[in-house]
Amino acid sequence: MCEIQIWLNRQEFEYDIYSLARAFYPRISTTVHCTDVPPGEAVEPQRDQIFLLAWCGSEEIYVECRREGQPRVRREAALVSSQERTAVRNQVKQLLYQTLVHVTGRTLIWGALTGIRPVKLAAGFLDQGMTAAQVQAHMEETYYLSRQKSSLCVEIALRERQMLKSLDYKNGYSLYVGIPFCPSICMYCSFSSYPLDKWKKRVDGYVDALCREIRTMGQLMQGRNLHTVYIGGGTPTTLEPVQMKKALDCLAECFPLEDLREFTVEAGRPDSITREKLQVLKEYSVTRISVNPQTMNQKTLDFIGRRHTVEDARRAYGLVRDMGFDNVNMDLIAGLPGEGAREVEHTLAQIQKLGPDSLTMHSLAVKRAARLRLFSEEHRELTFENSLAIMDRAEKYARAMGLVPYYLYRQKNMAGNLENIGYARPDKAGLYNVLMMGEKQDILALGSGAASKLLAEEGKVVKRVENVKDVTQYMERLDEMIERKKKTMEILGKMDK
Repeated sequence: MCEIQIWLNRQEFEYDIYSLARAFYPRISTTVHCTDVPPGEAVEPQRDQIFLLAWCGSEEIYVECRREGQPRVRREAALVSSQERTAVRNQVKQLLYQTLVHVTGRTLIWGALTGIRPVKLAAGFLDQGMTAAQVQAHMEETYYLSRQKSSLCVEIALRERQMLKSLDYKNGYSLYVGIPFCPSICMYCSFSSYPLDKWKKRVDGYVDALCREIRTMGQLMQGRNLHTVYIGGGTPTTLEPVQMKKALDCLAECFPLEDLREFTVEAGRPDSITREKLQVLKEYSVTRISVNPQTMNQKTLDFIGRRHTVEDARRAYGLVRDMGFDNVNMDLIAGLPGEGAREVEHTLAQIQKLGPDSLTMHSLAVKRAARLRLFSEEHRELTFENSLAIMDRAEKYARAMGLVPYYLYRQKNMAGNLENIGYARPDKAGLYNVLMMGEKQDILALGSGAASKLLAEEGKVVKRVENVKDVTQYMERLDEMIERKKKTMEILGKMDK
């Protein structure tokens, strides 16, 4: 089995170097060594090993690839005179990208870009006064993006700018509320989700704790403008109607919901959606609902542990429409085990018949916590196929439905080294998604596993304040987590005094 060993002397660049190496070699084990002394000239990789060296000296940078029985490939450059961290990091990535292109004979459509928010990068260049054409050229020259992806980033950045034009987002905030329970845990899932059948007796206690956090933080946020609310999970609609009503009652009492621009509930699993639950959501003026089948292929649903049918997804979608919700999102995943272009095409055709107002197309990202990774030996024969052709096909279906791209982000270990992208009708785009992913305003997050993101230094720095993921720990340590948020907010001047 092949192995990559990365040697570097600046740990601050470890994520970028590791991510770029994994993009070229997605299925190869990778080890990182951070050391002041690179492997000597006499040290050669053993059979089935690849050595990647990325070294920043006081005056120059070099990247080298060593493989047994092959000539060494080396790229070097004089260190940028400013020694500004971002510029140095870009130099390292450029040299590494050039080296790996030479060694593998492949290029990447996202080039040397490793960050999860490429649209934020494009938006920043536009804010500096660059034209759209200049931003595209800069991203292609600096990060080696393909023309297709640089154009997409600029298109979305311009659309987001238009969406936020009339919103005083800098002086407001958004609220995330996490419900960590699901009907069952999907094989690819790495979120902090708990199967309802095992945790049913603890849900009431969780809702009580959540309401206590809502009350405390609502008092601390008095005087500030709340723009959007997003209830996610897990699956929020695993709550029974009475539990959901209790949480929403508390939310309405403690936060100013009257002037919200958007109120989203991620219903998610079709097998958790009932008329009674939707009626509760209608009573609290929820404006946007997600119904997420992920795939419309029954064989895949069964394998990944969704425990609902394709017909359940159609039924849930129809029920949401019958209840009068006029902004419905659906999530799909490309790269699910055993699915290829034909299966994704079938799913897209089925979704087109339903006609949602927005469609979020995810590329499967199997993280360490997912059961699919934990039991990878059992599923070695399965393929996790995603490709530019599949994502292009999804875009064609979306645009044929009148949906245009409005937000985009990337993750580690994504199938095909691609992206997650949201499409929506021009007046139905998810505002919370834009504010959160673009890091445009403070996000106050409540519930187990929820991570608040508070902006500092005019949005240049993001302070994360995380609640513990474990439900029991959340209930037992709630005061500690509230105090942590309170202190951070006091330091940043985020509370009304």
